[in-house]
Amino acid sequence: MLTKKQHLLLMFIDQRLSATGVSPSFDEMKDALELKSKSGIHRLITGLEERGFIRRLPHRARALEVLKLPDNTPTVAKKSFPAAIESGDVPSSSAIQPANDTVELPLYGKIAAGTPIEALRDPGQTVGVPPFMVGRGEHYALEIDGDSMIEAGIHDGDTVLIERCNTAESGVIVVALVDQTEVTLKRLRKRGDSIALEPANKEYETRIFGPDRVNVQGKLVGLLRQY
Repeated sequence: MLTKKQHLLLMFIDQRLSATGVSPSFDEMKDALELKSKSGIHRLITGLEERGFIRRLPHRARALEVLKLPDNTPTVAKKSFPAAIESGDVPSSSAIQPANDTVELPLYGKIAAGTPIEALRDPGQTVGVPPFMVGRGEHYALEIDGDSMIEAGIHDGDTVLIERCNTAESGVIVVALVDQTEVTLKRLRKRGDSIALEPANKEYETRIFGPDRVNVQGKLVGLLRQY
């Protein structure tokens, strides 16, 4: 069973797809449901997706598909929606502009030895990323300083997207806090009772620690690069 907001959003998306062939932007959905922020839209979209009413199409920012409507859904009159989404406000296909839907992540500073991860955060700095790159969970972004992971395709100056977590499987690239003071991005390997942090550059050595010396603070899920 859908909430009133979920039902309104589903019908709005379906109406827009039927009229234009393109799903509405998150800003349009926010205005249509008279919400104050896009975070509420993200929650509604996730709820509709979990219930099997819609699905997100990968690798596209403006990409929702309606899979089904609630049983016994009548034809919805225009006035059922807030004024912002009456059909007169729906653009024709030729007038549609590229969407700028993004998720704003906190942007931490350059990952650097001797600095705990929380100390790197600048509350005023964020980076916008396409929603498909982060999925569920809490995420943040880090700027890479150095070349220790270049063979994994991670270069100096890149921005990496990190899913916050405190555990990770062996072989995953993680943000690791060593001895409560040093933060580093390395590939984690579990070797018996020890933990190895492997670089992806033959010029650097693998470092091995006892399990009580390494705390995982997140795992790599994406990368942004400017040319």
